[in-house]
Amino acid sequence: MKPIILIIFDGFGMAPARENNAITKAKTPVLNEIQANFPSTALQASGAAVGLPWGEAGNSEVGHLTIGSGRNIFQHLPRIIFAIRDGSFFKNPAFLGAVKHVKEKKSNLHLVGLIGSGSVHSYIDHLYALLDLAQKENLSQKTYLHLFTDGKDSPPHEAAKFVYNIRQRLESLDVGEISTIMGRFYAMDRDNNWDRTEAAYRLLTEGAGEVLEDPVAALEKAYQENSSDERVKPVVIRRADKAANAISDNDAVIFFNFREDSERQLTKAFVQPRFDKFPRRQLNNLYFVAMTEYEKGLPFEVAFPPIGVENALGEVFSNTQKKQVRIAETEKYAHVTYFFNGGKEIAFPGEDRILIPSITTPHLEQQPAMAAYEITDKLLDALEKKIYDLAVVNYANSDMVGHTGNFDATVKAVEVLDRCLGMIYKWVLANDVILILTSDHGNAEEKFDLLTGETRTEHSTNPVPFYLIAKPYKRTKTSEEIIRSNIEIGGLLADVAPTILELAGLAQPKEMTGKSLLKILI
Repeated sequence: MKPIILIIFDGFGMAPARENNAITKAKTPVLNEIQANFPSTALQASGAAVGLPWGEAGNSEVGHLTIGSGRNIFQHLPRIIFAIRDGSFFKNPAFLGAVKHVKEKKSNLHLVGLIGSGSVHSYIDHLYALLDLAQKENLSQKTYLHLFTDGKDSPPHEAAKFVYNIRQRLESLDVGEISTIMGRFYAMDRDNNWDRTEAAYRLLTEGAGEVLEDPVAALEKAYQENSSDERVKPVVIRRADKAANAISDNDAVIFFNFREDSERQLTKAFVQPRFDKFPRRQLNNLYFVAMTEYEKGLPFEVAFPPIGVENALGEVFSNTQKKQVRIAETEKYAHVTYFFNGGKEIAFPGEDRILIPSITTPHLEQQPAMAAYEITDKLLDALEKKIYDLAVVNYANSDMVGHTGNFDATVKAVEVLDRCLGMIYKWVLANDVILILTSDHGNAEEKFDLLTGETRTEHSTNPVPFYLIAKPYKRTKTSEEIIRSNIEIGGLLADVAPTILELAGLAQPKEMTGKSLLKILI
């Protein structure tokens, strides 16, 4: 079989060439040549196509899970929603264990997580269901909320509205109060910026932050200081004459984020017996519940354990004694490994992994290249060894820089991707291998609202491209064919793995429900 390279441009959707489209605004001669000369189509990458509720934007987690598994998997978000609807949520052993712990220890319940409209990491109805549970279990005066503001997968200044609505819900239920607020920049770092995680931990456990009485006013103050929701500094919500409602010994904590990767650092600070990333006040007899299994082996209760995925693409290659390599920078490393492998942490036999450290900066818009050139160098070095049958590579630029909302920087990020693609494209044609270029979800193609001009930092529901690049498939396409390939949906993300298997001459396992795209492409 010919070696196959799968490149995933993260957050690289398809949309008309309008003023808000950073992809079509960018100079992309290599991508233009590929589009004009190789088979391509559009893939659905949001909503039901990736196991999410209808109309929900896709994200990196579900995108890579769907691509790698070759099937449409019922994701955490709808799974939890249905548990609320059928009542099983309120009988969940992990939640009831937290309630029992609080009652026995005469302690407090802390609900911790992200708020916003993005639904990538959390969902507001899940928090509301936990409040209903607290009220039902007579914990009204013992429930405290610690809220992370979004501004990345949601509009940059919507948290004040969400906090206002949450406070109204608390008052109507007569349950709980808001204790702390901070941006996800601190609470959800996944790039080993442990100083940010330390600031979050100290706010939650010591009340170390600015003290303000009103949570909505706290956010409005942050906005006046030119902060987006993502960067809201740690704030304690209390009257000056009251103590902070910090997480303490014997308390119970429920982290209601369901996406795994961005809660690992903060969770480890709470639950790991041996922790050396920063000095911490270790809490005793803490009952800790995570909505999902953030990382296998961590000592906490899991409300919704993972659903097993067997015979994902990587496992099929491994079982047939094929060698593969995964390459990404830190920001997306979990996606090409853990998520791509169906939620399995350990590499399959014959699977090598190359991690390129992400640059450490709070302002990605100033460095839109990120680690793209280093990733390209590592990929070409790996390919030159001529030992790999499959290479899976993620480029984070169009997603991560897109999340800043900076249009010009996102254009530059796309142009960097095109230059890197050019180096790989040249090698592919010279060595007669197969290159597949696709994405996991949209982002960079819609960076502001065309009607209001408001910046967009979140993902989109747009389809993503799929290009099949190899010498045998090269031919000049008509303008009509190019237009049609840009507007007609040819398949789903779940179809990528079956396509790769057919190209590799490997049998598609029965667990894969996707279909090969080769019949419509060539």
